[in-house]
Amino acid sequence: MSGSTPAALSIAGSDSSAGAGLQADLKTFSALGVYGATVVTAVTAQNTSGVTAIHLVPASIVSAQIDAVFSDLSIMAVKTGMLGSEEAILAVAGGLERWSGGIPIIVDPVLVSTSGSRLLEKSAEAALVSRLFPLAALITPNRHEAAALLNSQVAENESEARAQAGRLLALGPRAVLLKGGHAAGPSAVDWFFDGSKLRAYSTPRIATKNTHGTGCTLASAIAAYAVKGLPMEEAIAEAKAYLQGAIEHAGDLDIGTGAGPVSHFYRGIQPR
Repeated sequence: MSGSTPAALSIAGSDSSAGAGLQADLKTFSALGVYGATVVTAVTAQNTSGVTAIHLVPASIVSAQIDAVFSDLSIMAVKTGMLGSEEAILAVAGGLERWSGGIPIIVDPVLVSTSGSRLLEKSAEAALVSRLFPLAALITPNRHEAAALLNSQVAENESEARAQAGRLLALGPRAVLLKGGHAAGPSAVDWFFDGSKLRAYSTPRIATKNTHGTGCTLASAIAAYAVKGLPMEEAIAEAKAYLQGAIEHAGDLDIGTGAGPVSHFYRGIQPR
């Protein structure tokens, strides 16, 4: 590599409304003062009301993008999001095995969009678990994604969520952050488990319709703080605080008629 400025890499799909996916990741990296690069796995036609079309990028192009970025940029953390197909997962896993060299890889196992559109072929879930999870420093499923990955019911309480975090860890990642944003109650509780330490991250639930891209934003914020050198638990805490503020300020934006985006630049921080 020739560049020395530390960078984060997002490997994910494009969101034409720019609320989630690669666009949300780049906004997050920029807001937190980290240079961001991208590998495009899919082009989606979507807005705040839903996804209307998906075009998957050929695996050979996904692989070529990974080689191009890593061979020239100083990538210090990776975040994966929508991968779309088994072929893309295999290309991503192969590329990361070639290039990542032990840097933190944050895997957001995007299976279905908030509006209900499937964003990963069902047949590809096994490849996600067998090839990508073992490379992950952290996976960040929500409770619905966890249930799908475990072929189980959605956790209905914190005891069940803690148990599922342990089962997810057994699938191969070094740590799990099981998100609780889709659960009920006055607080959203995420459970972190790394095999030795179990930690709850709790934030007050905010009544807003602008929640599009929250999962993407959280995972990319964790990657950004990893680039800055923070240990995983501290990176998660800082990322959670950033996302909470972005949700709190989401009402400053009036974007679309459905689930709008969060306010990524509410802190007014520009990349350097």
